[in-house]
Amino acid sequence: MSETVIQVEDLSKRYRIGIREQAHKNFREAIMDGFTAPIRNFRRLKNLTRFNDGPSQRNERRVNGKETTATPGPQRLSHLSYSTPHAPSSMPSWQNNDTIWALKNVSFEVKEGEIIGVIGRNGAGKSTLLKILSRITEPTSGDARIYGRTSSLLEVGTGFHPELTGRENIYLNGAILGMKKGEMDRKFDEIVRFAEIERFIDTPVKRYSSGMYVRLAFAVAAHLEPEILLVDEVLAVGDAAFQRKCLGKMGDLSEKGRTVLLVSHNMTSIVKLCRTVLWIDKGHVRAIDDARKTIQAYLASGLSSSKGKVVFEEPDGTKEAYVSSAELRNGNNQVTSEFDVLSPIKVGIVFCCRRRFSRLRIAVVISLLDGMPLLSTTSQDYDSIQGPFEAGTYQAQMLIPDQFLASGQYYLTVALGEPPEKQHDLHEHVLRLTVLGNPFRLARNVGFLVYPFEWKLLS
Repeated sequence: MSETVIQVEDLSKRYRIGIREQAHKNFREAIMDGFTAPIRNFRRLKNLTRFNDGPSQRNERRVNGKETTATPGPQRLSHLSYSTPHAPSSMPSWQNNDTIWALKNVSFEVKEGEIIGVIGRNGAGKSTLLKILSRITEPTSGDARIYGRTSSLLEVGTGFHPELTGRENIYLNGAILGMKKGEMDRKFDEIVRFAEIERFIDTPVKRYSSGMYVRLAFAVAAHLEPEILLVDEVLAVGDAAFQRKCLGKMGDLSEKGRTVLLVSHNMTSIVKLCRTVLWIDKGHVRAIDDARKTIQAYLASGLSSSKGKVVFEEPDGTKEAYVSSAELRNGNNQVTSEFDVLSPIKVGIVFCCRRRFSRLRIAVVISLLDGMPLLSTTSQDYDSIQGPFEAGTYQAQMLIPDQFLASGQYYLTVALGEPPEKQHDLHEHVLRLTVLGNPFRLARNVGFLVYPFEWKLLS
């Protein structure tokens, strides 16, 4: 039976986000507030990094049963643990408005050789969890134990010194992980080949593009023989070919008995790589189960309650173009989420421009319930909606012909971009559509596409 290499029990992390200032009702209150502000600000300053939850305890790591003070950075340890006091059930009233729980009572275990996917909405606590396991962030309460040497890739820029060259940073990371120079010499050429930066290996990494930085960072993290690899969403920076190479490398690590914890919004990659998925929702563990089952529940949880139409909140002024709403209509022009297989599906998209654009591109992706993309289409080949677009609101429609999608359930993703590569807005899996009926009446399983292609009898 595989041994447990990551054990998390009731782990919680709380952040202070600032105190909301109260508005003064009159001039007299404003004057009194000016006199009392120094004392009040001093009290707040004392509490910026302290929570009044009881006596403080220092973090400790246990090595072979002995307790020593924890030191930062990766260690070659048989047993690394955090132990901190549990958070109280109630807090002083003044703390309720200026603190937020990024994680609350998170518990799970990871066995040796497993690849666990971690999913959740933005701000759910995924990155905070990996930072705690990497010993970058200290938990507020709970217990986290890691058995084995850990390497992490959390965000672009982590772990590299910008003034050092790629070669120097490779050897520096190896030394931090406790590897000898001879070991590094044997691994060096393999790391450089994987990262595909041979020409720039002696260039300071501050000159690297984000893609080059990520390629080198992943190559170093994956090739320095870690027993546990923690990877955040940084792989999204790389190109598609390199992402496939990274996924293959993580699969190879698992076959060698290494353990991988992967945070990603790419459901396709999660399904391909992971058998088990940990779903974190608002700091809590919502589920830890079979990958496809958990992803389906996660995607369904984010759908709009109104069937067939979703309206998005207007973004802040930094977004120059955005999607305002998306809807589905049948052949009778009714808004719905259920369609007969013999009915066309009309996808309507309303988008807004805050300045003039010479060209814009609308994209629609149809995915299966596990997040696997089935088909995609864009407006770039249709002159009628190429532009230019002045500042204002526009409505576009895309038609999926009848007898194209087989009976089943699908998700709809919409995006708005500016050719050739700039993306302005993206809404993943925002509508769920159901196709009913069987056009052939011959077989129960007809695949996902049933389009009536042209046939000819040649003889």
